[in-house]
Amino acid sequence: MTTATRPAPTAAPIEWRTVKAIFAASSGNLVEWFDFYIYAFFSVYFAEQFFTGTGQTGSLMKSAGVFFVGFLMRPIGGWLFGRIADRYGRKRSMLIAISMMCAGSLMFAALPTAATVGALAPVLMLIVRCIQGLSVGGEYGSTATYMSEIASTGRRGFYSSFQYVTLIGGQLLASLLAVIMTSALGDEAITNGWWRLPFVIGALAAVVSLWLRNGLEETASDQELSVEGAGSLRELFRHPRSFWVVLGITSVGSLTFYTYTTYMQKYLINTAGFSKGDVARTMTICLFIYMIMQPIVGAFSDRVGRKNIMIVFGVFSLFATIPAFMLLGHQSSLVSAAAIIIVILAFESCYTSISGILKAEMFPIHIRGLGVGFTYAVGNSLFGGSAEYVALGLKNAGHASLFPAYVTIMAAIGLVAISFLHDSRSHSTIDNPHGSAYKRK
Repeated sequence: MTTATRPAPTAAPIEWRTVKAIFAASSGNLVEWFDFYIYAFFSVYFAEQFFTGTGQTGSLMKSAGVFFVGFLMRPIGGWLFGRIADRYGRKRSMLIAISMMCAGSLMFAALPTAATVGALAPVLMLIVRCIQGLSVGGEYGSTATYMSEIASTGRRGFYSSFQYVTLIGGQLLASLLAVIMTSALGDEAITNGWWRLPFVIGALAAVVSLWLRNGLEETASDQELSVEGAGSLRELFRHPRSFWVVLGITSVGSLTFYTYTTYMQKYLINTAGFSKGDVARTMTICLFIYMIMQPIVGAFSDRVGRKNIMIVFGVFSLFATIPAFMLLGHQSSLVSAAAIIIVILAFESCYTSISGILKAEMFPIHIRGLGVGFTYAVGNSLFGGSAEYVALGLKNAGHASLFPAYVTIMAAIGLVAISFLHDSRSHSTIDNPHGSAYKRK
């Protein structure tokens, strides 16, 4: 009779260890993205201090260009940290990434403006953003790989969704901090130098995350890390189906994600004509609701499969993008605009909630960190990082209506990639490493 009751108390500690590991890993993810996104949220205050004589739209477009260049560093970061994750361990990769972001945030807080160093100011900004881009490029793949491997079988979608809970949480905290600072200090005070404070806060938070991550257990064994070809691009390209499917899905997923989160703030200010403070408060509410959606959709994907969830996302992006922009452009109330954005983000959750696990399930363990990190970083940098720049550039040229059409075309390409997915319930390389359909060529 005593043996019949033993499994229950054994399962609880295992589940609790999983929760603690997810929390420690995702804490770094939250800090990384908070540090990265405070640039996007506070650039409306400091853009004209670095890019002078170009007007509001021009300075915002140039600051968006720097944001984009930071994204272009992500493939290098994805390759570098993916290789570290597959050859030296996921934990080591995550520790180096968070340390680099800490350093980048401190440097950004100390940047001189054009009033002090002239044309050198935007150059220094660009260098710091490249450092942060490297860090974030490595963060995604290492964290997604670790969280997918540490999660329990049958609950991988739920647990892995917390990567985007913390990613969105980073955005949310950046937005919330903007709201608090706007209310407490006002636009003028923030413009006059208080925009530096968020970068200091981010660096301090990174130190806390570094301590938490240091206690993580490695998920890959020494034997798996020493497999021939581990962490190499040559081995990655021997899995072409996985590579191209992840690239196609990431391209449209990243483009729509940044369109409806970071660019949407500028759209509501620069096109719809709402005030900066009101938009910051509205986007904070939208992002909070969006964050709550992630584990709900992630858990649902464990029941119905990732591919079915992704089809919903692809179809919505294809047919609803142009109508959504038309509706948003004609809103006179932020309440109605927020309602539209929340509906859009509900469908966007069909991508973001399962983004990490979806990709991790397509690569074998010895190239999983590289496969997820590098491939994601390529699609994310080209299409996600350019979203704001393309949108503002088209607006500046008088062709703002072309941007929704561009997103729609990318959604069609994304649907093609989705069609090549296999059902995660039977073809996951994590749960079925020897029976997956994503085999080496």
